[in-house]
Amino acid sequence: MMKHKLICIMPVLCLGLFMHAQSKTDKARNPIIFADVPDMSMIRVGGTYYMSSTTMHMSPGVPVMKSKDMTNWEIVNYAYDTLDDVDAMNLVNGKSTYGRGSWASCIRYYGGIYYVSTFAQTTGKTYVYKTKDIERGPWETISFKPALHDHTLWFDDDGRIYVIWGNGKLNIAEMKNDLTGVKEGTENVLIENASAPAGKDVALGAEGSQLFKVKGKYYLFNITWPRDGMRTVVVHRADNITGPWEGKLAFQDLGVAQGGIIDRPDGKWFAYLFRDYGSVGRIPYLVPMKWEDGWPVIGVEGKAPDTLDLPAGKGLIPGIVNSDEFDRKKGKPLLPMVWQWNHNPDNSLWSVSERKGFLRLKTGRIDSLFVSSRNTLTQRTFGPVCSGSTVVDVSNMKEGDFAGLVLLQKKFGQIGVKYENGMKSIVMVSAESGNPAEVQRIPLRQNTAYLKAACDFRDKADLGYFYYSLDGKKWVGIGEAIRMEYTLMEHFMGYRFGLFNYATRETRGYTDFDWFRIGAEM
Repeated sequence: MMKHKLICIMPVLCLGLFMHAQSKTDKARNPIIFADVPDMSMIRVGGTYYMSSTTMHMSPGVPVMKSKDMTNWEIVNYAYDTLDDVDAMNLVNGKSTYGRGSWASCIRYYGGIYYVSTFAQTTGKTYVYKTKDIERGPWETISFKPALHDHTLWFDDDGRIYVIWGNGKLNIAEMKNDLTGVKEGTENVLIENASAPAGKDVALGAEGSQLFKVKGKYYLFNITWPRDGMRTVVVHRADNITGPWEGKLAFQDLGVAQGGIIDRPDGKWFAYLFRDYGSVGRIPYLVPMKWEDGWPVIGVEGKAPDTLDLPAGKGLIPGIVNSDEFDRKKGKPLLPMVWQWNHNPDNSLWSVSERKGFLRLKTGRIDSLFVSSRNTLTQRTFGPVCSGSTVVDVSNMKEGDFAGLVLLQKKFGQIGVKYENGMKSIVMVSAESGNPAEVQRIPLRQNTAYLKAACDFRDKADLGYFYYSLDGKKWVGIGEAIRMEYTLMEHFMGYRFGLFNYATRETRGYTDFDWFRIGAEM
């Protein structure tokens, strides 16, 4: 395997984060979010837009984002704190749910109530969350079996509730009024082969259903993937929800696909879709659209434009990612919305109050593998380049402990402090080969260490770099760059920054993190 020599890059302010969505003419730019926000579902309530997305095995899950202009978004809530109390979600008894968890949510607003639904292969269930206050909750949780794949809920004008789901062959059923399942005897095939508009030879059958009604007609959006082609949008329309349906290929450019449509109060329409973009993940695009002969026509001359006639983006900080000094004021949440745990946390083993101004991660069990350990606290990485840094106090580590900063995916990279044989060392670990291996070790003769990880996503370079410092001023490269890879079935999400601490020999040690700082630099 080819190794990637670690090169120290002078810290340079990357205008990409703050200026990426802002041109000289103050227009928005695509992607509207250069970070992993896949499977979007979007609604507009008055002048406010809400969007839900997929975060798989992370906890809390199904993030809800808010915007006033469609380009500047902030996370305002999650549909659930814990998907379910099962071994795979809890990372116990050798179980995990990497690459699974909850997928492809649907967000709706009907009769003064917000609904967010999703499904989970992990549990084999469909989940519906409802609230009158989408930004503050509380949420009511409804669940039932089976898991309806990539479903879309629909509240029809006559008061009936429908659900459409499937892959290739799409099904429809009427829901019970209390949303606890489908009405017996109402399930039918809606479209036998929804992929047909894209041709006969497809590698991925039509899925990701999202249903809309415009001027009395129903429009069903799906993604499909022609073999040796690209991710493609297909649309079907009908005068009645049960059909008959006619379909056509609606958009095919850069693999930008899967999503739906949204209108602005000024009458302009956009398709919201996402693009696979290497190890940073699946990144959202807005594509202008218009109506011709009762069909949505997506794109500018069939293309996803770089610039949009929308207000310029102001950057992802602090709405999607953010620095954290861990200095909690009374009445504020223990963790800001930008944070998610890798799987369900053990809440007895972390604190932001035991030492004021610090995140404390404590060990409570022995783990031989990092990906099996609990309580890794994560945030998204972002493009085109980014960095995350922290400082750790390792005074209270126990023999065998390993704590620090990770770029998390299946082929992860770590920079941290190990305590072995009575000595502490700064260590860089690479799992690029598929098996974690220590690459370099530097003796540490003090109880604090500054750690940094940086990502280069420009033109899908997908390289991760690691640095350490003893004083927070002079940074030194360590180990080697990792070639980051977006794995589908294994983890199925973009790389994340993560703060971790786990034990390999004895428990009851802990590490204190003074801060975590996001940078638009390398």
